[in-house]
Amino acid sequence: MALSKEDILNAIAEMPVMDLVELIAAAEEKFGVTATAAVAAAAPAAAAEAAAEQTEFDVIMTSFGANKVAVIKCVRSATGLGLKEAKDLVEAAPKAIKEGVSKADAEALKKELEEAGAAVELK
Repeated sequence: MALSKEDILNAIAEMPVMDLVELIAAAEEKFGVTATAAVAAAAPAAAAEAAAEQTEFDVIMTSFGANKVAVIKCVRSATGLGLKEAKDLVEAAPKAIKEGVSKADAEALKKELEEAGAAVELK
């Protein structure tokens, strides 16, 4: 009687870690494969795909920090908003300051905001 995949997986789940390591080594030797080869080959392809996809970034301020006035000035400068609108935007953190900007512009704005005291992330 052949074991089902579920039975095999349940048996493996109950094995001590060292027994599992030995089982993997034995399977690699018997079938002439390695478990890490598939992972190593897939990682660069996934990284290249992710890097190729994102060309626009959102600058998200997660916190305005201790120097709210400097952050408001920076937001006004970057967005062209009036004083009240910039203040409301800063106080609404976490909030997107700019959306769909190039990587260079996003990193420059992030640097300016962080220098003013804000916590910022790019998405």
